Amino acid sequence: MLRALFVSSRPLSWINTAFPFAAAYFMTVREVDLVFVVGTIYFLIPYNLAMYGINDVFDYESDLRNPRKGGVEGALLDRSMHKPTLWAALLTNVPFLVFLLVVGNPLSWLVLAVSVFAVIAYSAPGLRFKERPFVDSITSSTHFVSPAIYGLVLAGAAFTPQLWMLLAAFFLWGLASHAFGAVQDVIADREADISSIATVIGAKATVRIAVLAYWFAGVLLLFTEWPGPLAAILALPYVVVCAPFWSISDDAAESANRGWKKFLALNFLSGFFVTMLLIWFAFVSA
Repeated sequence: MLRALFVSSRPLSWINTAFPFAAAYFMTVREVDLVFVVGTIYFLIPYNLAMYGINDVFDYESDLRNPRKGGVEGALLDRSMHKPTLWAALLTNVPFLVFLLVVGNPLSWLVLAVSVFAVIAYSAPGLRFKERPFVDSITSSTHFVSPAIYGLVLAGAAFTPQLWMLLAAFFLWGLASHAFGAVQDVIADREADISSIATVIGAKATVRIAVLAYWFAGVLLLFTEWPGPLAAILALPYVVVCAPFWSISDDAAESANRGWKKFLALNFLSGFFVTMLLIWFAFVSA
């Protein structure tokens, strides 16, 4: 059971939610305290178990038709694991959320509520934001940007125009990443009668939206506080990864998985350089 839960939580993606919170909180308070540790652990594991576990439970039928599922790109949960997964998500999230509510403030409660709601609403029956074209990409991006906003609010950061530019760039990156990821599932999603940004406007148009969103994310980074503009360079590899699929047809949509695998590896490389830039910023702003 533990192995199934581990795979369902998408360990390769843990850092994508934990790092934004940890970086935002630490760069504001400039110390590692109990809130930093608890918040980072929450967004590292329980948050991802809830996000992806709920998805795997309620996407079971479509996942059966998806050749990508059953590995690091997504678990194919046996039906016997559906209830245990939902219970595990609930029981691992609640203690952390209670702590974060206790140490927070009304604004941080609101941001955390939006973040958790987005996690649930993306896949849960009755809401299923993942089946609402364009809303699906916006919600997915919220999954990754909201931990950063939460960390900033919890730490009492001052929201300057440059910081808003940074957050907007991050949001466009998240939107582009979801959109491009949806392309490879066009055939499987249509067979399962699941709508997405890619099934509605087609694989080619979706890839082009992703490329443009990555590009504009890089442009916005040019207006952030130094050395933030250097991060604009990091948008270019994502454009390069997506560009070969600029004119992809719906019938060939599954071939975009080649680019998606490069995207997964690219995230770790980008994360390294972002960390170096944050260390640089910490020194120049001390």
